[in-house]
Amino acid sequence: MTLQDIAALMAPVGRAAVEAAQVLALATTEQKNAALNAAAAALRARVPEILAANAHDMKAGEAAGLSAAMLDRLKLDPARIEAMARGVEQIAALPDPVGTVITERERPNGLRIQQVRVPLGVIGIIYESRPNVTCDAGTLCLKSGNAAILRGGSESHRSSTAIHACLADGLRAAGLPGACIQLVPTTDRAAVGYMLAGMTDSIDVIVPRGGKSLVARVQQEARVPVIGHLEGNCHVYVDRAADLNMARAIVRNAKLRRTGICGAAETLLVDECCLATHLAPIVRDLLDAGCEVRGDAAVQAVDPRVRPATEDDWYTEYLDAVIAAKVVSGVDAAIAHIAKYGSAHTESIVTDDPAAAERFLTRVDSAIVLHNASTQFADGGEFGMGAEIGISTDRFHARGPVGVEQLTSYKYVVRGRGQVRVP
Repeated sequence: MTLQDIAALMAPVGRAAVEAAQVLALATTEQKNAALNAAAAALRARVPEILAANAHDMKAGEAAGLSAAMLDRLKLDPARIEAMARGVEQIAALPDPVGTVITERERPNGLRIQQVRVPLGVIGIIYESRPNVTCDAGTLCLKSGNAAILRGGSESHRSSTAIHACLADGLRAAGLPGACIQLVPTTDRAAVGYMLAGMTDSIDVIVPRGGKSLVARVQQEARVPVIGHLEGNCHVYVDRAADLNMARAIVRNAKLRRTGICGAAETLLVDECCLATHLAPIVRDLLDAGCEVRGDAAVQAVDPRVRPATEDDWYTEYLDAVIAAKVVSGVDAAIAHIAKYGSAHTESIVTDDPAAAERFLTRVDSAIVLHNASTQFADGGEFGMGAEIGISTDRFHARGPVGVEQLTSYKYVVRGRGQVRVP
């Protein structure tokens, strides 16, 4: 498609979103919740249609040579659809952030000043592979009073279209405009560029959710504010005071529960003081489970199946059954390694030493830090948010899971009784 074709296709989408955002900003909590609950019911009712659409996407993805991890991100089954429906119901059950008074004060002159949550407006979400993002992003925007323009990856377009139909059912049932949640009607990559630079009059914020190249492109080309994370190079540090059984369970889960999500552990760090007791069992657990381990000299000495790690491995988000492993000289060395190579996403320490845990939690500057828990908990649903659009590694506006509250801004409402300012 030519740029003119894209503009002709996308401009009406933008105008409709702006109009819908104005309606949605004033919608009642009850109306939004009715739309969400109806959408959850539609997801359950349309399981066969969603699975049929996903089967087409999976077949095309296999033919295109998508990796096993990418195919796992793309795949839907009845359990994952049910999880989406439950997530929508959980979002409906959350307090409505719109209109919430964040702070309130009365000045000596009698002015009452309130800081009140308001929607951001129109949010453009650009994502890859995972069709459940269509559901998560659309429903989170709806609850937070924002109109959404969703542009999923071409590999998941059929699945996303089927899921979007359920969201549209919910909007209709609640009497809200269908343009509250729109799916970009083309898989042409030029539509992404147009969203980033050609829709400044309609899109207020862009949220990218995908691989490093997508997020880097969005951050480089966007002419509106961006909420996003670059990548999830997550670490698990096994301290000298770690319980071995706990460490083995956490490392296995953090790496292998789902390798294709941004909260999967990509680097294992082990304290040299527990090298003799902890390193071999943990590394062998991973190897025996089919995970490739790339390690430094100390890790290679544990098992001949360990491959040598390169400098690039410490920076890599594999999103696959591969992990880099290194022996470090204690908690401070682990913190330094994470500061140098990490992506400020999610890091975990396994230890029974409260002082070491607090040192790690305080000094590691990542969006999420955990003590004695798997990095796979880096998920909005697990944080009680119902779902999230992504894990932001930004240091302004939103950081960590981006849920309904993080998709709002605020304004100041000032009430007086005729006060005027005098010199």
